[in-house]
Amino acid sequence: MDKKPVICVFCGSSPGADPAYAQGARRFGELLAARGFDLLFGGGYVGLMGEVAHAARQGGAHVTGILPDFLRHLEPPSRDAQTILVTPDLFERKKLMMSLSDGFAVLPGGLGTLDEFFEVITAVQLKVFDKPLAVLDTHGFYAPLDALIAGVVEHGFAQARVKTSYRRAATPEAAMDFLSERLLGAPRA
Repeated sequence: MDKKPVICVFCGSSPGADPAYAQGARRFGELLAARGFDLLFGGGYVGLMGEVAHAARQGGAHVTGILPDFLRHLEPPSRDAQTILVTPDLFERKKLMMSLSDGFAVLPGGLGTLDEFFEVITAVQLKVFDKPLAVLDTHGFYAPLDALIAGVVEHGFAQARVKTSYRRAATPEAAMDFLSERLLGAPRA
């Protein structure tokens, strides 16, 4: 049996203020499994992380969580993950996530999610790897991100190609179409 491509999902460990964020996370997890991907994520059982993991597992995806040791006592580990890897810190967690994944999806989240987005986009810009990055823009959550990146380019701190190193998608379907196209050669399963 061929190994399924792995999508690493970065998202909030809280549900956010809008129920649409949790709905989008669940739908993304369903689509991830239906399109033939496995899930790698932050390992928590709470917030959007828990939603996407539960939906992906229910759909038949293999779910792997990566937790830094200090978070195991603050965020309960996912009960949906078949594999939980524990790292000594956040830095090792990100390193493992980046190396074990074939592509990335960023769903709404907080500062940690933004940190992970910038870590991946920087690696793509510096040609460390060329892995697709989809940003699920539920209700325009990430519109300010585009403005920030455009400003960075406009002020001469990044090349214009950085704006095309990720795809902002309004729906889970559009995000998965982009990842499926890049990783499987077809937008739909």
